[in-house]
Amino acid sequence: MRPDDWHLTEDIDEFLAHAGDFLRSRPALHNTPLTDLEKLRRRGANPPGAQSPVFGRLVTGGEVRAVCYRTPRGHLGVTPLSAEQADGLAARLAGLGHAPSGVIGDHDTATAFAGAWQHRTGSAARPFWRTHLYRLGTLTPPRPHPEGRGREVGGEDREQVVRWCREFCVAVGEQHSLDLIDSGSWADSRFGDRHFTFWETPDGTPVSMAATTSVVGGMIRVDPVYTPAHLRGRGYAGAVTVAVSRAALAAGATDVVLFADPANPTSNALYQRLGYVRVADFTGYRFAVAPEAG
Repeated sequence: MRPDDWHLTEDIDEFLAHAGDFLRSRPALHNTPLTDLEKLRRRGANPPGAQSPVFGRLVTGGEVRAVCYRTPRGHLGVTPLSAEQADGLAARLAGLGHAPSGVIGDHDTATAFAGAWQHRTGSAARPFWRTHLYRLGTLTPPRPHPEGRGREVGGEDREQVVRWCREFCVAVGEQHSLDLIDSGSWADSRFGDRHFTFWETPDGTPVSMAATTSVVGGMIRVDPVYTPAHLRGRGYAGAVTVAVSRAALAAGATDVVLFADPANPTSNALYQRLGYVRVADFTGYRFAVAPEAG
């Protein structure tokens, strides 16, 4: 291996042994790699039908400066890179015959890599996902605060949790998770390992829901937050978000984060009122099949 280069492996344990400290050094910005890689480590990095795993770390002067990894669905996840570093990664992967189906990262990095990939392979890139990343500053409960309480869900709540997650997927156009839910593959959906909380009215009726990831690298992500359409506008989403955020802090999280759709000004304004501070923008691109040389 060259001393200043992308070091690639299919061994997730080897990769995390070298790159784990780097990922934990910025848990808010690295929240998705932290949770994705922990899930792969626990469940196996190469599930049936998935592409072979690829884990990479960029080492400069003996220090890890960035990482990349290919998800089972084929997308390449990347941490922040300069345009030059993104081009170098595209060249390395293309030269080895790798063909990611897309890229997800902070906006500048994902855009730079998508452009470099198209230049080197002829595969056009189309944006399919944009989001704002927020990190909790000082938690500020909403005023007025709706009556009721937060309650961690139990096994008896599974049917309602699944139904509300399905409704959430329909509302935001999350087809992959919707397909998994409808096929009975709840555990394989991104919701399968979440910890859910309901906001209940005083009579015990659930009216809103929020979920969190487990603590990884000191970080917990709130994901998703959902209130049925006919119950919105009553403060329930804010109340349940505060409940799970407070629980995350009590569990020892140093960084509590969440993503919000830029096209939804209501949710963005809500999270900021609750004390969440916008720290970055993220973008995902899908790659079209490269044209064959003729």
